[in-house]
Amino acid sequence: MRRVNLSEPDLELDDADPPGFQALMHRFGPSLGASRTGASLYELPPGEALCPYHFEYGEDEWVLVLSGSPTLRDPDGTHELRALDVVFFPPGPDGAHQLRNDSAEPARILMWSTIVYPGATVYPDSDKIGIWPDETKRDHILVERSSGVDYFHGEI
Repeated sequence: MRRVNLSEPDLELDDADPPGFQALMHRFGPSLGASRTGASLYELPPGEALCPYHFEYGEDEWVLVLSGSPTLRDPDGTHELRALDVVFFPPGPDGAHQLRNDSAEPARILMWSTIVYPGATVYPDSDKIGIWPDETKRDHILVERSSGVDYFHGEI
């Protein structure tokens, strides 16, 4: 039996994450053999956000607050969450969200989602779209919407 104990997780910081987006993470789904769902434990230090405001096309996402009081931004505004709050983010614009920690204490959250390839993520604040064809990352791309071209661009 594969298992993970979240009471003492091996939290890591991605050195590529800029200030304001420096959440500690333990992505444990793959270690349990998950391939169609993902699960991660995050610790948000005060003043940090998990990721930019975004929504997914094709994926369901969930969050469970384990401790602290993170702030959720969604299409309805901002909301302070507390321990044991559960929130579901459906695919598409109605599921847009960002989690950040506006409090003085760390917050721990558990997130899980379906994994769908190909996938697309939209970042409304920066007007970007990310395309994720498969898990190899070979053709992954983030582009500004303004870089869009006509269907027959370069063909004629």
